[in-house]
Amino acid sequence: MSSADTTYQVVVNHEEQYSLWPLGKDLPLGWTAEGTRGSRADCLARVDEIWTDMRPLSLRRSLAAGAQG
Repeated sequence: MSSADTTYQVVVNHEEQYSLWPLGKDLPLGWTAEGTRGSRADCLARVDEIWTDMRPLSLRRSLAAGAQG
């Protein structure tokens, strides 16, 4: 099966980092389905739309806490 024939899903980890994963394959530990499914291009477009800050969540929280303190 080629990647053009594969249906993907958008997945996210606890650090709010996003990736694509072939639908029907077990997700790696620490990753959950975000809800978007479709072609590679459709899923990449969704990731581009929602993942606007590439910094891990823990870093964003740390920087925000430092700015308040």
